[in-house]
Amino acid sequence: EGNEPGDSAKITYNELLRKVCQFANVLRSQGVKKGDRVSIYMPMILELVVAMLACARIGALHSIVFAGFSADSLCERILDCGCSLLLT
Repeated sequence: EGNEPGDSAKITYNELLRKVCQFANVLRSQGVKKGDRVSIYMPMILELVVAMLACARIGALHSIVFAGFSADSLCERILDCGCSLLLT
């Protein structure tokens, strides 16, 4: 369900698995490996779920910062968790 009334999407488990595996491969190609920290700065969209599950799939720790936060708040969270990659 999206933020706007009537804004919704449906996805099957198989489609979700395909997207998660594909994005996990993108993360690996960027050098992300098990134990690395990744910050995710996105609104509540399907890609947020895919990114979160892709991190979990390869064993990377993820920290979700919702898109409504300011740049200073995002910076503090990035420094606190010591992330190696920011997904937007």
